[in-house]
Amino acid sequence: MKNIILPLVATFFIATSFYGLKEEITNAKSNDKDTLSTVTSLAKVEKLNLSSEVYQTLVFDEEVLESTIFEKAFKGFERLKQLGKIPQESTILTICDFSLSSNKKRLWVIDVQQKKILFNTLVAHGKNTGEEFAENFSNTESSLQSSMGFFVTDGTYVGENGYSLKLHGMDPGYNDAALKRLIVMHGADYVSPDFAAKHNRIGRSWGCPAIPRALAEPIINTIKNQNVLFIYYPNQEYLQNSEWLNS
Repeated sequence: MKNIILPLVATFFIATSFYGLKEEITNAKSNDKDTLSTVTSLAKVEKLNLSSEVYQTLVFDEEVLESTIFEKAFKGFERLKQLGKIPQESTILTICDFSLSSNKKRLWVIDVQQKKILFNTLVAHGKNTGEEFAENFSNTESSLQSSMGFFVTDGTYVGENGYSLKLHGMDPGYNDAALKRLIVMHGADYVSPDFAAKHNRIGRSWGCPAIPRALAEPIINTIKNQNVLFIYYPNQEYLQNSEWLNS
């Protein structure tokens, strides 16, 4: 009888030990997930606090950029940096708010490290994007429409529109055809208060974020070479799907 009982006891002990160990492992994994979740949440809070700190330090002389738009732009900027799309030392964030009238200075160039607005100026949208207000966006060649989303700036060249800046669209389906479409930043005479006074709106480009001729060189030289440009528009589909806003 002893010969039968002893193996049964041993089997029971091993089995219960196994299930106890399995439970401990499961709990450990669960704790790791909780820890990871906590760390992730804290990181998000820290970035949100940094975004708020930078925004509250900015001095707006004329047009005020909405805090919620800056928060989105800053989040994408940090995400692009985190994934190595721009260098860690990049500090320049350019934001266009295309929900505003084209007669308003709706472009801001911001040094997020110095917490300072370097430029605030007019910027044009595409001819087929709208009249005074931007309404229609495209990623299609020859559409003459603007594209929304995040761009990484590249090098410069001198073309038909003078000194120009190449842009790489970072949002698939929304602006990743920018380079192929020759969507660049350049100066234009039709981006001016005088033009707006005569036509009740500034002129429109073929899809490029065109800026005043006199500011083209200083702005382009400030934001070129792997910094971020964010063209904002309250398109809910884009805001919910952009990789850079939903990490």
